[in-house]
Amino acid sequence: MEAALYGPGGFFVRSAPAEHFRTSVHASPLFAGAIAALLGRLDEALGRPERLDLVDVGAGRGELLIGVLAALPAGVRDRVRPIGVELAPRPGELPATIGWTSAPPTGLAGLLIATEWLDNIPVDIVELDAGFRRRYVETTPDGTETLSAADLSPADAAWLDRWWPLRDAPPGARAEIGAPRDAAWAGAVAAVERGLALAVDYGHFADARPLFGTLTGFRAGRQVPPVPDGSCDLTVSVALDSLGSPALPQREALRLLGVDGRRPPLALASSDPGGYVRALARASAAAELTDPGGLGAQHWVMHWV
Repeated sequence: MEAALYGPGGFFVRSAPAEHFRTSVHASPLFAGAIAALLGRLDEALGRPERLDLVDVGAGRGELLIGVLAALPAGVRDRVRPIGVELAPRPGELPATIGWTSAPPTGLAGLLIATEWLDNIPVDIVELDAGFRRRYVETTPDGTETLSAADLSPADAAWLDRWWPLRDAPPGARAEIGAPRDAAWAGAVAAVERGLALAVDYGHFADARPLFGTLTGFRAGRQVPPVPDGSCDLTVSVALDSLGSPALPQREALRLLGVDGRRPPLALASSDPGGYVRALARASAAAELTDPGGLGAQHWVMHWV
């Protein structure tokens, strides 16, 4: 998984995410506007510092940073230090005011955001064999899977015992060892000295773990078999409760920031037809972001420092 996503010629090194799947960032500028509103509240809470950090981990081609900067009032935007964190080379069209690095900076005062990053942290997968023993799933680049004869490491066994024990599950049941994600999130939180670390991602909790795991692939807007040859995105939903930070459904978080998918009053169509059409378009975009069967099913994992 690591080689297929981030190695030489890996999917995220050579591909722009927007070419293959639709995230909240790409769905509507309302998402960037909501993040700008959140950053404005953080700015006030931090006492309007001279430098307000905005760091996007897994920045793609910088779309979110560009959108947030455009939505900020000038008095805030002038103090923002925007930085994209990505393994891919810096996009040529990115404004010079946006920094670009392969690792998150530290000592941040402001907002660190990671949108659909944790689901792309490489993890090991285990499966119950016919004897109900937990075995690592090993995969060749062409997608052929076998079960390892080796026992789990003590650390992996301990993580599973705590977060995904597979008790009473049948042979073939799977679990995804989220310890590398937990460590990545802890590192992101540690980079924030004052402010908020925010991860936006699909995930699940201990009372509703998927019986056969969540590993899947995406390419060119379609779900495809998760073949680890670098040709597709490999994504694994997040065990949200193991991260150790509060999580809020995206639809609730966005509504708190003014993104509401309810239709405008029909009376507005008579008094202000143009305003009604604009409000209806906004409501449609908001509905996609808050749809509990789609992007609204994501969670905002938040850690305030």
